[in-house]
Amino acid sequence: MPNRLRPLTAEFIGTLLFVFLGVGSVVAAAASGSGAGGIGPVGVALAHGIGMAVIVSMTMSISGGHINPAVTFGLWIANKIGGRLAWQYVGAQVLGAVAGAGLVKAFLPRIAVAMTLVGTPRLASDVTFMQAVWIEALLTFFLVSAVFGTAVSSEAPRIAGFGIGLAIFVDGLVGGGLTGAVMNPARAIGPALVAWQWSAHAVYWIGPLIGAGVAGALWKAVLLPPKP
Repeated sequence: MPNRLRPLTAEFIGTLLFVFLGVGSVVAAAASGSGAGGIGPVGVALAHGIGMAVIVSMTMSISGGHINPAVTFGLWIANKIGGRLAWQYVGAQVLGAVAGAGLVKAFLPRIAVAMTLVGTPRLASDVTFMQAVWIEALLTFFLVSAVFGTAVSSEAPRIAGFGIGLAIFVDGLVGGGLTGAVMNPARAIGPALVAWQWSAHAVYWIGPLIGAGVAGALWKAVLLPPKP
């Protein structure tokens, strides 16, 4: 397999699995309702966090385990990935997200899938567009900082998947009921495209890219150890 195809395939499969598992947890929560077997918001946050922890761990040595256009953007800002490859990564991630959402629609219970709009993220009724942008930006800043601190820095402890998964879990607890705590444009666009639901969709690009860009610039300028 050509060298370039290998990491792109890893990003495609990784994002497909993340969206399928994440959206699947949302659908499962809707299907089980508030009964004793329901997984609830904490279960949804855990599914996203643990799912990403495993996916990052399994793709780290192949593609760097981005699985998120915002992460790729932050790494590009910090000169950790070239522009052309970054665009290819984003393309693979978006395609993987659409495929993952398509699998949810094809194989999971139809009523619950329809109720959740295939897991398309939505804003809480009392959260404005700009509030949502800044919530997503702050949550993504934390996530991308976790990526730099646990996976990118030469001083990082080798806990990349674990640290990144925990960051997603904590973000999910804080922002899940407000914006969905998406922090990942691919996670937003895959279900939105399959369900054709675009309400406030721009939030899930603007906010994460702001947060990732600030995190990438900060780590590049101040927090990454100097090169020898």
